[in-house]
Amino acid sequence: MKKCFWALLLAAPLWLAGCASENHAIPGLTGDILLDGPKAIAVGPPRDKVLWQYRTAAGALHAGNYPMAKSYLDDALASIGGIYGKDATAKQARGYFHGEEKKTFIGEPYERVMAYYYRGILYWMDGEPDNARACFRSGQIEDSSAVDQYSSDYILLDYLDGLASIKTGGDGTEALNRVIKQTTPYPKPPAYEPQANTLFFIEFGQGPLKFATGRYEEELRFRTPPSRIKSAVLRVEDKAIALGPYDDLAYQATTRGGRVMDHILANKAVFKSTTSVVGDAALVSGALVAATERNTTGLAVGLGLMAAGLTSKIISASTTPAADIRCWDNLPHYLTFSAVSLAPGPHTATVEFRDEFGNVLADLTKTINLNVAATPRDTVVYVSDRSLTPQNR
Repeated sequence: MKKCFWALLLAAPLWLAGCASENHAIPGLTGDILLDGPKAIAVGPPRDKVLWQYRTAAGALHAGNYPMAKSYLDDALASIGGIYGKDATAKQARGYFHGEEKKTFIGEPYERVMAYYYRGILYWMDGEPDNARACFRSGQIEDSSAVDQYSSDYILLDYLDGLASIKTGGDGTEALNRVIKQTTPYPKPPAYEPQANTLFFIEFGQGPLKFATGRYEEELRFRTPPSRIKSAVLRVEDKAIALGPYDDLAYQATTRGGRVMDHILANKAVFKSTTSVVGDAALVSGALVAATERNTTGLAVGLGLMAAGLTSKIISASTTPAADIRCWDNLPHYLTFSAVSLAPGPHTATVEFRDEFGNVLADLTKTINLNVAATPRDTVVYVSDRSLTPQNR
């Protein structure tokens, strides 16, 4: 009996070490997402592949490399469909002995929504508003399916759904009515102008970042750095269009249907706490019995209790309730949009970003050179406060 106990005691550190997560740091990262992203996708952990595809696609959008952005978004979106029902690592992550960071990353709902939103913009750039609409609708599903009783509450997903319907010969009234009914602290987009042939998708600010709190870091929380930028002004020809946010990703990350949510992996945390307490009690009880009982039976009971306690402590130590704080960290804080009518031919537009007092942040002003075609196809412009400038469309 004593030999078995001591064998178990000596084996415990080795068993725990085998359960420890490995360090999969990627050497040689430069801080340039267009260099680091492809490298991380190629040699990094497969479970992080979609995360790096998201990040690299956003970086490619900022650089105006739209083919690269399309390629990475297509791969990422192909991974999203049904992954939690089929992916083995997701099943492991739902168990007690595998950390949330072990699962294949596809992101929180707001991150998946943004993948569809960006792909929709790129489809519209290519003259495919029908496919763009399909992406915006898929984004609505990603947002609403997180908790079944809540519906999607992105303003732009509904608004662009209706605009794409009009552009493809349909009726956008139902989608616009959904926008009107939304409760939001921000102004609503204007009524559709079917003849508007130039679409500006504008974003600004640093998006949500993740961190963990709680005894076991089991609570997933979000923080959004304060943004210098609170609004934008689009200037093109004789037009000066003031644009406030229509959607706020910080709000979307921390709510479901307008209700503030705490993201807590409660079951794992409770299991870890319970097994640890049980283990403590069994170890103490077993030690007392083994110390006070002089006969073989009493000693055996004491050692058995200690062995059981040690096993419970090992199980507790191996339970990994920590929240997954991997994050698509180059998303914006705010999204806005404008559609204008421009004559065919070359134009120069500027986007001024402004602070809370309406002051122009001159170092962030973007210049866009665009050529409006004399065809029914819309000219689509994507502008971020991180975009390289001038942009040529």
